[in-house]
Amino acid sequence: MVVYVLALLIGVIAGLRAMTAPAAVSWAAFLGLIDLEGTWLAFLGYRFTPWIMTVLAIGELIGDQLPTTPSRKTPLPFAARIIIGGLCGGAIAVQGGSFLGGLVAGALGGIIGTLGGAEGRARLAAAFGKDRPAALIEDAIAIVGAVLIVGAVP
Repeated sequence: MVVYVLALLIGVIAGLRAMTAPAAVSWAAFLGLIDLEGTWLAFLGYRFTPWIMTVLAIGELIGDQLPTTPSRKTPLPFAARIIIGGLCGGAIAVQGGSFLGGLVAGALGGIIGTLGGAEGRARLAAAFGKDRPAALIEDAIAIVGAVLIVGAVP
């Protein structure tokens, strides 16, 4: 049951910051915290994958600050967050033999994180009177949350 909760939560992280979740999962696989050997997700643990995912995650964190960045709730970014959440959730659950359950939980987490994150950020931005502090708080929650989640995988 714990693995499904963790899969759901990594999906929520993907909903907040799409590339932070796979970067965290990739580092966890590379460091041996998540065993993906023998699965089609094994590439996440390859030598260069965590670095590539980290660069993409940093790019997303920077891009999110730009005024021209589209809403995460538009179809393509929303779908990407659901798919990435599902894949990351599946990666967390695969070592327990339940890729499909983790995939579903992660995808649901992606939906929750996308919609909840947008609402939470909007409320924080309204409280601060500007978006940047709200965005930085959301960034911090996504990064710290991702690290805690992959560190808790049994």
